Amino acid sequence: MDIIATDALTKTFDGFTAVDHISFSVQKGEIFGFLGPNGAGKTTTIKMLTTLLTPTSGSATIAAYNIKTQRANVRENIGVVFQEPALETELTGRENLDFHARMYGLSKDQRLQRIEQVLTLVDLMDKKDVCVKFYSGGMKRRLEIARGLMHSPTVLFLDEPTLGLDAQTRRAIWEYIKHLNREEHTTIFLTTHYMDEADYLCDRIGIIDHGKILVIDTVDTLKKTVGNDVITLTCSDVQRFQQRLAAEPWITNVKQHTSSLTFGVESGEEKIPVIFDIARATNVTISSVNVRRPTLDDVFLSYTGRSMREPDAEKTTSAAKKTRRLFRWGKKQ
Repeated sequence: MDIIATDALTKTFDGFTAVDHISFSVQKGEIFGFLGPNGAGKTTTIKMLTTLLTPTSGSATIAAYNIKTQRANVRENIGVVFQEPALETELTGRENLDFHARMYGLSKDQRLQRIEQVLTLVDLMDKKDVCVKFYSGGMKRRLEIARGLMHSPTVLFLDEPTLGLDAQTRRAIWEYIKHLNREEHTTIFLTTHYMDEADYLCDRIGIIDHGKILVIDTVDTLKKTVGNDVITLTCSDVQRFQQRLAAEPWITNVKQHTSSLTFGVESGEEKIPVIFDIARATNVTISSVNVRRPTLDDVFLSYTGRSMREPDAEKTTSAAKKTRRLFRWGKKQ
């Protein structure tokens, strides 16, 4: 069953197309990821799906409700965790959750029961009466996820859920996301520019860049499009060797970088001697070679022709703050 479905969804700003006729679906209970660099259109897509922005054209449904004509129904079925903290830091964790639950009309008994459930889920029961200003970054993120689950949403949107967190905390957040997906049976739509995050969490991934979806598939299938093994080598004439290797039917996705080549092969270690033979016959000298299993970095490079760009922190923070303001006012509309 498709919980999210979009058809040619598009958003333009003063002639600039931020999201360009994207069509995709997300199944019930799935963890679906949008993988792309800052400015690719990930957050704009989430804003449209959560009714914070009106699409320029196209359509989408959440739990069969139209994001344009049934906005209130959509909002009842979604939870959102923004890039930057949106908690009331002078309140305790429990008070933050209670305030959020009141906004969704939960009764006192429902609030008490649900607060205990979600705090247990994110392992914050022992911190429920601590003021949020004393929480660590990871604790705040876990509390925000708990808050997004308070009204038992059909879909939980996580926009760069571990942005700015250290590696150990990021890993812990991943485990909580996996756990809540299993325990709450919540469909999760997350955006990220972290390859390892998408690899670990997502059942399926959509690579988006410059507002367009380039490919959607499972992680394993995407990796296989690159090759069972990836070879990276540096040589004396990159351009000439690229042209020569591209002519070999057993070599796939030959990509040229400043001073190196990457390409996919089957049984990479066995192919190394053959590659050196080709180099000698082409009068090319190989100075270094590396064989490894493919990663999502290789997939992204294959589909976009470049490595993932690092996000602009200042722009990201500004956009996140604007999104929070829209959501707080938007729910009342």
